[in-house]
Amino acid sequence: MKFGVIVFPGSNCDLDAYHLVKDVLRKPVEYIWHQQNSLKGYDCLILPGGFSYGDYLRCGAIARFSPIMQEVVEFANRGGLVLGICNGFQILTEAGLLPGVLLRNQDLKFYCQFVHLKVENVNTPFTNFIEPQKILKIPIAHGDGNYYIDEKGLNSLLEKKQVIFRYATAEGVVSDEANPNGALFNIAGVISEKGNVLGMMPHPERAGETLLGSTDGLFIFQSLLNYLEKL
Repeated sequence: MKFGVIVFPGSNCDLDAYHLVKDVLRKPVEYIWHQQNSLKGYDCLILPGGFSYGDYLRCGAIARFSPIMQEVVEFANRGGLVLGICNGFQILTEAGLLPGVLLRNQDLKFYCQFVHLKVENVNTPFTNFIEPQKILKIPIAHGDGNYYIDEKGLNSLLEKKQVIFRYATAEGVVSDEANPNGALFNIAGVISEKGNVLGMMPHPERAGETLLGSTDGLFIFQSLLNYLEKL
């Protein structure tokens, strides 16, 4: 299996994602510059966090038009696995690969801290290695993580079990106090209707080694490996 980490001007978590795949998971991985126009040979793509194009217009709005994104859309439409983290999540919503939008944090502050996530669906390529009811401890680092979708869209997400992660307390209680950014329904991550594209605001690549304070991010990557090995 082979991973690809897409690098946009302003990406700053590409190194973290690359390190986790190469040095922690010990799997093949390559950087993919945003001006490339081929994704041949990759099994899973990672759109990392950062500030693509400086976030000067709207987070992800410019990166969505980078040449590689046409290939990403086609890759996803063919069933390829795509993981968008933080800014990568924002880019995926701008590209129409995931529903909803990411707005400014409710109190307009930037948050860099650990949060706890309740896993709502463990039957996906990204969560199959996670035990039901397990609470994950994973860091966030964003100023635009306030997920929003209209009522019809939310009902559709819930009906199709596309809400994957919700902000919660360490005990798994979903509450306003556990919500760092005001996200609707405490949503921290959603998946595409086909189940092959996941976007999440927390950074699992920053929770892959004990030294970092948590290894819970590995559950997501181990789920991917488990899924790919069975194909």
